[in-house]
This record gives sequence, C-alpha cells and structure tokens, in this order.
Amino acid sequence: MALGGWLSLRNQDRMWKRDHERHWRDIRLRTYDDFMRSLRSYVAFVVEGDTRIDAAPHPTIPGEQMPLFDSAGRPYKESLEAALMAVRLVSSRLETVRACIGTVAAAREVAAARATLPAGSVPSNLFEALWAAEHEFLNAARIEVDLPALPDMRRR
Repeated sequence: MALGGWLSLRNQDRMWKRDHERHWRDIRLRTYDDFMRSLRSYVAFVVEGDTRIDAAPHPTIPGEQMPLFDSAGRPYKESLEAALMAVRLVSSRLETVRACIGTVAAAREVAAARATLPAGSVPSNLFEALWAAEHEFLNAARIEVDLPALPDMRRR
C-alpha cells in the first residue's frame, strides 16, 4: 500500500515537472518570436528612405554612436528594448542572452550609421554583422528549446 502511494506521488511529480518544462518552453518560444518580430520591425524602419535618425556619442563606450529616434521611431526602439528585456527575463542560458544583446548592438550600429547616411548607403558589413548576430541568437534560442542548431544559410 505504501509503495503504491509513493509511486503515485512520484508519477505526479514527474507529470508536474514535464508540464512545467513544456510551459516554460512555450513562454520562451513566444518571447523569442516577439524579439525577432521587434528586431525585424526596427531594422525595416531604420532602412526606410524617409526615416529620421540622429546619433550621439555613447556615454560609456568610446567611439560608439547611439541612435536617437524622433516620435515616429520611438515605438520601434521601445519595442526592441522591451523584447530584449523579456528575453533576459525568461532565458535560462547565458549564451542566449549574450546572443540577444549582440543582435541588438548590431541593429543599433546599423541605425547609428543610418543617422549620417542615406538609406541605401549603409555599409554592407554592418548588415552582415547584424545577420551573423541574428543567426547566433537563433541558434542559441533553438538549443535552449531543445531544437538542433541550424547551419548558416545566408546567401553569399
């Protein structure tokens, strides 16, 4: 009788753990999807021809520029910043957080360059760095939700 009760409790504990893991996997997938959507919207806004962006020196990183947005660009910036914070909140792996931060930094570099250049004149190496950072984030996120990493499938 005691053995049956113990087995029942053990099975309930396993079910709870499986449900808990599945719940957090779903939360992470949604959060990472939201981050990628915010990133893509931010970049699409930045490269539009009539977008107005200013840049100022970063207060703590010498030689780096911070993009500054007007009221039209502020929602894109705020959405990306909020998505970054959400990833930092729900991620269980430091690699995923670092890759997310790197992706946001690369997107900011594109925006800062756009502050002084026309839409079609942003150097391609900045976009290459952005897409490489995005790929690193995607693979870190995939590993975190128990999916295999993907090879780099960008056209060259």
